[in-house]
Amino acid sequence: MPKEALMAWLGLSPATINRKVRREQTLSPQESERVMGMHALIGQVQALFDTERTAEFDAARWLATWLTAPLPALGGATPASFIDTVGGQNYVSNLLEMVQSGTYT
Repeated sequence: MPKEALMAWLGLSPATINRKVRREQTLSPQESERVMGMHALIGQVQALFDTERTAEFDAARWLATWLTAPLPALGGATPASFIDTVGGQNYVSNLLEMVQSGTYT
């Protein structure tokens, strides 16, 4: 997924992130939570498809596509519009669990 899109989805300012990289500074706890939450979502998708024994699956690519698709369960909103907070990431994670269990179609 494009870095710019990911930062926008996570509510991270490209200027702030670039400045922190140049200065070798760490992310704030809140920024770190959002980045790690995204990492967890990718892992969740990978685990979802690992159980299906899908070869050569790119979880990050699948998740990036899914995040940008308007979903009826979200009133036509995209999952990406929820991942800028930890609570929103948990909500998206629950949707992914529903996909896995077959309760969401």
